[in-house]
Amino acid sequence: MIHVEHLTKSFRDLRRGTVHAVNDVSFDAQPGEVFGLLGPNGAGKTTTLRILCTVLKPTSGVATVAGFDVFTQPERVREHIGFLSANTAIYDRMTAWEMVEYFGKLYALGGEQLRLRLEHVFESLAMNDFRDVLGAKMSTGMRQKVSIARAIVHDPPVLIFDEPTLGLDVLVARAVLQNVERLREQGKCIIYSTHHMREVEKLCRRVAIINQGKILAHGVLDDLRREHGEQDLEELFFQLLG
Repeated sequence: MIHVEHLTKSFRDLRRGTVHAVNDVSFDAQPGEVFGLLGPNGAGKTTTLRILCTVLKPTSGVATVAGFDVFTQPERVREHIGFLSANTAIYDRMTAWEMVEYFGKLYALGGEQLRLRLEHVFESLAMNDFRDVLGAKMSTGMRQKVSIARAIVHDPPVLIFDEPTLGLDVLVARAVLQNVERLREQGKCIIYSTHHMREVEKLCRRVAIINQGKILAHGVLDDLRREHGEQDLEELFFQLLG
């Protein structure tokens, strides 16, 4: 569902010269799994995800999403993905229903099809009690649910979550993780970027650990623990970071 092969993204810096934000990164993610992209701030996680979302163009390498190339077929890629980050904007003057409806229309949904889809999303995310609340009056938890609804309104097969619990309190973060688990059970292919070990252990069977733009290790979590002789994921993480 997601295939990344020798992906590189380089930038020119006046002082440092060429900087490789993503350096020869390769991994695959399949339907029905949450693939963890684990690394510290500045490791290259967000740059990788922005390439997959077609916001950035790769310098070299290949990345396909749902069979479509992010460089040559960006419009088709965008049709098949939903994206959520900790910084997803909410419009203060629109209600929850209006916001999700608006994004549904951007994905060419309309009429009865869109209404039925909205009803399903609002029911599944338990959003009906604030469907008419303006963005300016929403709690943090409400805002994050709206952000999830925006990402899934067109029922994409691929979802990309970039630090979705950053800055959230424990109850809201828990609700986000529960919704990610539900989406996995629906067969979605999910890339989950974070630096929270507990979230990775709860959601992910396979992970890639990235630092300074390079994949340090990737595979099934239990296999990585055995390979490196370390059962504690946090200790394994710091061992790889050196």
